[in-house]
Amino acid sequence: MYLWLQEFLEHYPELALFLVISIGYYIGSFKFKGVGLGPVTGALFAGILVGQIGEVPVSAMTKSFLFLLFLFGIGYSVGPQFVQSLKSNGLKPVLLAIVVACTGLATAIVVAKTLDLDPGFAAGLLSGSLTESPAIGTAAEAINALPLPEEERAVLVAHIAVADAVCYIFGAFGVIMFCSVIAPILLRVDLREESLKLEKELGITRTKAGVASAWRKFEMRAYRLPEGAPIVGMTIADAEARQRDARFFIHRVRRGADLMEAMPDFVLQAGDIVAISGPRGAIIEVPGTRAEEVEDRELLDIPVALADIIVISDDLAGVSLTEAARKHWARGLYLRSLKRGAVEMPLAPGFVVERGDVLTVVGPEDVVQQAAKSIGTIVAPTTSTDFVVLGMAIFLGGLVGVLVTFPIGDMKISLSTSVGTLLAGLIVGHMRTRLPLFGRIPDGAVTLMTSLGLAAFVGMIGLHAGPVFLSSLAEAGVGLLFGGMVVTMVPMLVGLVVGRFVLRMNVVLMLGALAGAQTMTAAMAAVQDRAGSPVAVLGFTPAVPFGHILLTTWGTVIVGIMAG
Repeated sequence: MYLWLQEFLEHYPELALFLVISIGYYIGSFKFKGVGLGPVTGALFAGILVGQIGEVPVSAMTKSFLFLLFLFGIGYSVGPQFVQSLKSNGLKPVLLAIVVACTGLATAIVVAKTLDLDPGFAAGLLSGSLTESPAIGTAAEAINALPLPEEERAVLVAHIAVADAVCYIFGAFGVIMFCSVIAPILLRVDLREESLKLEKELGITRTKAGVASAWRKFEMRAYRLPEGAPIVGMTIADAEARQRDARFFIHRVRRGADLMEAMPDFVLQAGDIVAISGPRGAIIEVPGTRAEEVEDRELLDIPVALADIIVISDDLAGVSLTEAARKHWARGLYLRSLKRGAVEMPLAPGFVVERGDVLTVVGPEDVVQQAAKSIGTIVAPTTSTDFVVLGMAIFLGGLVGVLVTFPIGDMKISLSTSVGTLLAGLIVGHMRTRLPLFGRIPDGAVTLMTSLGLAAFVGMIGLHAGPVFLSSLAEAGVGLLFGGMVVTMVPMLVGLVVGRFVLRMNVVLMLGALAGAQTMTAAMAAVQDRAGSPVAVLGFTPAVPFGHILLTTWGTVIVGIMAG
């Protein structure tokens, strides 16, 4: 049976890859106290496991194809936030991410030279300890470009997978524990108290449902105004301005048999039936406690639209939600959610909107359409991928990566097709903030590129390393494990000191930025859990694009340095 399975996998390597992906996602699904390996590292271990059965041939072209798709998808995803992260409030997390990434590279080089590791082990040490699996791909490409015999290059590439597998588990666990437990103890701070202070600064109120009084879920009701109602005798504009702590709007009025649109100077009278939208408490309070709720289907038959709008207007970028709520086009409009990249942000009156953010708004259809003109462009769901832009961007990015070289000692190392493709994705993603309909790729397609692309690529690396895994592990020795611990913890400690005492960052935002610098979403989630608040994401989102770009690029750099 074993020999048959070995022959089958070697004869049908494409089926072996699908088996690896399946097992990898299964392994990655297991979690201990919320912490797991994830599908990518799971695929690496699955590939190594299946590779023990036989020498499954791995297609170099397929491997590169999947990895380039992944890199473009990552760049495309973080592109809208990349430039914005360099501005105003995002600058400190960006600087911290750069410090952490550079410290990680320097530490990995020192440890690799101390342990006398070859370029493959050194690259795996870096990718695993800093939890950036894409660095496996850039390092493998750099190794394949070295002037070495093919057999020796193959061994070095296998060593990347071995070292990454050894170092990744502590890398992930170490970053999660440092950000959520160790750092607060070292700083002697209570994360819940610090988060509560930050929430108060931003205007987030935990005791109230919804976001804040300025931005509540859309609700509409009809009331008959009795004699003595608070808003009787007022114009609609004055009535809507009565409550400063809650937004509500009068959309239509029925007077007798007549149905009238609510104009700002329209004076309300007793007996009028008004269609009011706003927070539940405001809706009940505005017409008065004696007001009768009326089921007037014709009055309430107002076409309502829910839309995602990408922010491209300079008038809205850099504006707080409170200021945005006062814009003339915001009358009757309510904010459901705000996403920055793939992350949903905590909403508060003091939260600042940036170009590239996607606002999910709800309101009367005509209001939504008019507001979209002032905000940016409605992003309608699409199932079509712009393959012209996708293909050309990857080609041109890879071409630039091959042509651009930089000296390391006596060697000249190219930027590589991997880094060039990542930058191409970044540019196309950023261009979406200026031209929202340019190079559109559905979210599902991007997810497939980034998740399946990397898992399949790393799985093939594992298949390649499987036959030599045990012998290579014995060669590396236990020093690799402890060296990986050093590479994980030193950047965290340096980042803690720089973030707290040099950049003087808010503790919660700093911990979110440290997690972003290591591109470890699980660490950010752990900080949120310990803090009982989502605000750490405000430090995470500016840092994570730079973490991805720098750590991925370091795969090329460390190979060049160790091979020099």
